[in-house]
This record gives sequence, C-alpha cells and structure tokens, in this order.
Amino acid sequence: MAQSSGTEDEGAGSRRGRKPIRPDPESGPIALFAHRLWELKEQAGDPSFADMAARMGAAASKSSLAAAARGSALPSWETTWEFVRVLAVDRLGRDPDEVRREWRAHWEQAASSENEARMPYTPDSPSPTAPTGAPARRLTVLAGVTGVAGLAAILIGWVLPLVNENAEGRPHERPSAAPATTPHDDSVFEGDVTFPDGSVVKKGAEFDKIWRLRNTGNVPWQGRYLTRMNDTPCKAPKRVGIGPVLPGETVDITVRVRASEAPGRCKIFWKMTDQDGSPLLAAKKPIFLDVTVA
Repeated sequence: MAQSSGTEDEGAGSRRGRKPIRPDPESGPIALFAHRLWELKEQAGDPSFADMAARMGAAASKSSLAAAARGSALPSWETTWEFVRVLAVDRLGRDPDEVRREWRAHWEQAASSENEARMPYTPDSPSPTAPTGAPARRLTVLAGVTGVAGLAAILIGWVLPLVNENAEGRPHERPSAAPATTPHDDSVFEGDVTFPDGSVVKKGAEFDKIWRLRNTGNVPWQGRYLTRMNDTPCKAPKRVGIGPVLPGETVDITVRVRASEAPGRCKIFWKMTDQDGSPLLAAKKPIFLDVTVA
C-alpha cells in the first residue's frame, strides 16, 4: 500500500475584479457554449467565480472558470464539468448523470464546430475518396511517365510479393503491430479509515483524518494532491500529497485537522489535483471530512 506524502499550507482569498463582458451567442459555437454557461450561472443565483472556486468547491481556479465563460476559447472538459457541477448538481440539485450527458453533448458539439472552422475546404484539398500521401504522389508521377500500361505493371509488381506463398503453401503475412494501450485514469474511494462521517470531536482538538483510495486505472499517480475546496472553522492544510501510487494499489491519505473552538459542524471537501492545482478525475465527486465539534 502506498502512503501519502506531507502537507502543504497555502493561503486562500479572492478579490473583486472588473465586470466580465458577456459573449454574443450568435458570434460562433464557442461563444454560444459560453453563453449557455452564463445562463446556468444565473439560474444558480449568479455566484462569483471566486465563490465557485473556493466556497462552492469547484476543482478549477477562478481564472479558469472566468476564461470558460469568456467565449474566446473552448475550455477543457475538466474545467467545464467543474463549472457545471457546482452549479447544476451541487446548487440546483439536478441529477449528475443527466447533467453530465447534456453538457458533454454541448461541449463536443462546440469542439466539433471549432475543428471544422479551422479546416475550410479549398480547391487544392483532396477529395474524401482520393488517395493521399506518398503513395498517391508516387502513382501520379508514374502514370505521367509510363502511361496506363506501365502503371499497371508496377502495381502488379507491388501486389504480387504480398500474396506469394511460402514453402508450405501458406500466404505470406506481415506481422501486425501490438495494439497500443489507451491511458485510463480512474480511482475508487474505499472508505474512511478514521473519523467516519458524523464523528464527534472536542473543541480545539487535533486529529488525523485518513481516507483510503485505490488506483483503478492504468496510469501511475505521480505528483498528485488532495486539494481543499472550501474553508470552515476547522483548520486543515490547503493540500496533502498522494503517492506515488501504481495501478491497482491502494493509498491511505492522512490530513491533520484542528477542530474549531466553538461547537458546530465541520465539513471540508477535497479534490484530486496536479501540482499546479489543475483538477484530475474531474467527474469524480469530492471526498470530505464531516464531523461535529462539541
């Protein structure tokens, strides 16, 4: 079993910036997508991007969320999902699977339209059925030099070696390359090792909260962290290290928490990020500490 690395304290805070300019939904597919994000934000009470990133627990920075709604470039799916999740799922209470399907379709439509816009057809572009690359250029040159008969002879010369039989009478076969493994990054929450949800702790007490995760993908975890998504009267480091963790391994992640000096409930959310704070496994729900201080 892998072990989590040490903690790192980071400050939190935000400041109010200039009022953002809303994109024109008729100016293109990316602007239309951003316009939909703005509409969702208004439906959820129009929280600030700073609140979405800090208080509401989006695993994306305030600047990334603001850029997603600007409409100048299509945000990554991970940033999009964090933008949508905290509004549509956490605040408006909609079904996570239904919301993910709906917004994934919007995102893919915008991405497809953007790609098509970047590759306009020109008279020099090859037709969809025309051969391309070096073989097509070679055939064109040979046809011009040798004529149809010469080209037919050369084609026969290329094809015959592929069907020559070996000494045992079997067709000659070229070895096929081994299929490449598609990277798959995934995790499973296996449970609370200490202080399960609803535990009671004393005022001002320090304690270690431990979660257990398993790497269920085929990607080793390197340079990863659990990053705190919100602030509460209970004190905890901004992030704690994870691993390294190989595929199939479990890891116990420990965070030192100090209970508040006043009675009440402390619920702290955490998401997996890289060293720069960018969200990883964005579709996963946050893990959390949920204790009562008495």
